[in-house]
Amino acid sequence: MSSRIYLDHAATSPLRPEAAEAMREGLGIWANPSSPHGEGRRAKVALEDARARVKAALGWTGELIFTSGASEAAALALTHAHAGARLVSAVEHDALLGCVPDAERLPVRPDGALDMEILAEAVQRERPLVAVQHINSETGNRQDLAAINAIVRQAGGLLLADCAQSAGKFALPPCDMAIISAHKFGGPIGVGALLVRDYAQLRPVGGHERGYRRGTENLPGIMGMAAALEVCRDPYLPADVTNALEQLAQHCREAGGMWLSDILSDPTPYIRAIAMPSMSASAQLMRFDMAGFAISQGSACSSGTMKTSHVLQAMALDEAVAARTIRVSLGWNTTREEVEAFAQAWRQLA
Repeated sequence: MSSRIYLDHAATSPLRPEAAEAMREGLGIWANPSSPHGEGRRAKVALEDARARVKAALGWTGELIFTSGASEAAALALTHAHAGARLVSAVEHDALLGCVPDAERLPVRPDGALDMEILAEAVQRERPLVAVQHINSETGNRQDLAAINAIVRQAGGLLLADCAQSAGKFALPPCDMAIISAHKFGGPIGVGALLVRDYAQLRPVGGHERGYRRGTENLPGIMGMAAALEVCRDPYLPADVTNALEQLAQHCREAGGMWLSDILSDPTPYIRAIAMPSMSASAQLMRFDMAGFAISQGSACSSGTMKTSHVLQAMALDEAVAARTIRVSLGWNTTREEVEAFAQAWRQLA
C-alpha cells in the first residue's frame, strides 16, 4: 500500500488541526497560571476560558479538574473521594483497576452489561463509590448508566463514569464524577479531566486546581482539548463510514468468524471486536500491519501482554474465540474508503 490506514482510534486519535492551532497559541502563554504576576494572570485567564469551554462542550454544570489524562483522573476519584467501599465493574480499563486492586469487582453478563441484581445487593453499604466504564474500550458496548446511577443514588453512593471512550461522541451520562481523556477525540496526549458534581465529594490534596490536584496545569494541552471538543460533531462520524464497517458483519458470519456486536447489550458504532475463524489475533495484527493497517488486540495498555483479555473473560467468551479477536476502532478522520479497504483485506485474510 502506498499509504497506511489507521484504525486504532480507541487507543489514540490523531491530533485535530484545530487542537494543534490552539496548542501553538497556548505555547505562547508560557507562565504558570498560579503565579500572581501579569504573565501568570494572563495564563490563568486562558486556563479558565478553556475550563468554561470544555464544560460547555460537554454540557457539564458541575466542577472540572484538569489532569494529565484519564489515569490520573481515575486515581484522584478512586483514592480521594469521600466514600466507603470501592466497587468496580469487571470490565473496567486496566488503568482504573490498577488504582484500586483490592476493590470489589462487579460481574457482567455474557452480553457485557453490568449485572444489575448483583449491583443492587453490592451497594447496600455505607456510601459506596461505584466505577463503571460508559463505553467499553475493547468491545464498544455501552453500559446503561442511567439505570446504574439510579441504583447507586438510591443507596446513597457515588457513581464514577469512565467516559474516556464516549466524551465528544455521546452525551455525558448521569453520574457524580466523570473521567475524560483528550486524545480519544482528537485532542493532545497527556491531558484530561475529572468532572465532579461537587468539590465536597473529594478530599483536597493541595497544590493547583483549587487545591484538588498537584502539578502545574498543561495549558497548551488544555487549550487543545477545548478546541478538539468544540469541533466534535453529532453524530461523531457520518453514517456512510460506520455503515461501511457494518457491511463486513455478514461476511464475518459466513466465514465462520464472530461479530461480537451480535451478542452485546448495546453496541456503539465506533469500536468493533471481530473474531476471525482460524487465525490468532497476534498473527492477524502482524498480517494487517504488513498490509498497511493499524489495528489492535484490545486495550493498548495490555495488548502486548499476550494474555487473554480480562474483558472477554468476564463476559465468559469462549477462550478460543477470544484468542482470535481483534479490535477495529474508527475516529474523527476515518473515511469510508479506508474502512472498505480494511473490509476487503479482512475477507482476503479470512
